[in-house]
Amino acid sequence: MEADESVPIILGRPFLRTAKAVIDVFDGKLTLRVGDETVTFEIVKSMRHPGDHDDFSDPCHSMYFINSFMSHVDRCLEYVCGADLVVERSEEECEIDNEGVGVISEVLEIDELREESNKPSVESPPALELKVLPSHLEYAFLGEDSTLPVVISSRLSEEEKKRLLDVLRLYKGAIAWKLSDIQGISPAYCTHRILMEDEYKPVVQPQRRLNPNMQEVVKKEVLKLMDAGLIYPISDSSWVSPTQVVPKKGGMTVITNEKNELIPSRTVTGWRVCIDYRKLNDATRKDPFPLPFIDQMLERLVGQQFYCFLDGFSGYFQIPIAPEDQEKTTFTCPYGTYAYRRVPFGLCNAPATFQRCMVAIFQDMIESSMEVFMDDFSVYCNSFDQCLVSLERMLKRCVETKLMLNWEKCHFMVTEGIVLGHKI
Repeated sequence: MEADESVPIILGRPFLRTAKAVIDVFDGKLTLRVGDETVTFEIVKSMRHPGDHDDFSDPCHSMYFINSFMSHVDRCLEYVCGADLVVERSEEECEIDNEGVGVISEVLEIDELREESNKPSVESPPALELKVLPSHLEYAFLGEDSTLPVVISSRLSEEEKKRLLDVLRLYKGAIAWKLSDIQGISPAYCTHRILMEDEYKPVVQPQRRLNPNMQEVVKKEVLKLMDAGLIYPISDSSWVSPTQVVPKKGGMTVITNEKNELIPSRTVTGWRVCIDYRKLNDATRKDPFPLPFIDQMLERLVGQQFYCFLDGFSGYFQIPIAPEDQEKTTFTCPYGTYAYRRVPFGLCNAPATFQRCMVAIFQDMIESSMEVFMDDFSVYCNSFDQCLVSLERMLKRCVETKLMLNWEKCHFMVTEGIVLGHKI
């Protein structure tokens, strides 16, 4: 709708005048009525949740917004009250000193670097470390100069590899090579809500002590999530959960103890930041949505000729949280308190929400050409041609719904693999 300067403006939009807007200043609510439909916006709560991309806290954005707003106010006042009443602004108020310009330049330079790092991988391919693969797997590349790698079967013919890569290049928008590639599934398919029991008390828990090494792990995780837009700072949440750092366990190995005895032990491959949501989960109403039976899934997978074992990229992070429930995911760490925009790991109803979303997306393909267990997908068929058609259909659905797959954990057109801990 284009602006018409001859129409009186109420709150910036003439639509509000025809829609019977009711503004409740004390409760901070804006109610719009059109016919029998009523929509209420809670302004105070909305202001506590910054937008995903359009953040006007940047100094340059703020100056541009204020200048544009003042020019519109001038025109409105001239129309309503005549040319005699204008908003006078002194040159001193609008003047920016050299120091301010320097600060803004620094901010712009930082923003340019951040914008460069947040570009999609298909536009700015990241440098990735390629691990050694088993003999039945090999790397193929969807981009120029050996960029955008994927894992495919090494037993395919050259013609089959070419056809497979053509499909993958066509739908490479469904594959993520870094965390910032995640766009988030549309709320029209699924939105995670945290519904509380009838009688509950919000709990604010303090941060637990972390040694300097663990603090550095938490700092890197917070910066990574902030850079990807998955979390935002918050200061007035009634729910606060503490962070904890736990070791990532690798495979089994045998070590010698001080008594020269051989002890089986798991190797530690890294550290994982976890949020202790036990208090929140105790007060959350449980979602009874069923998960598939693993044995029945395996029975349908056994005996097929070709498989595509696919994995969602940081699966839960692709599901948006309802804005009114985001503050319940607030966690505290040595660097502040933050809330999630997307579903974090640790919430009791996260598996049910994710499974419901996947069933809604792939309901016409499940049990016929693919199996879904949360963020593990298996596309299967008895011939290469049929499997390629099913894979193309699945990737197209991923692009349409903005569901992203993990390039490193996706194995295309293999004849064997491991599904949920079972070898197929």
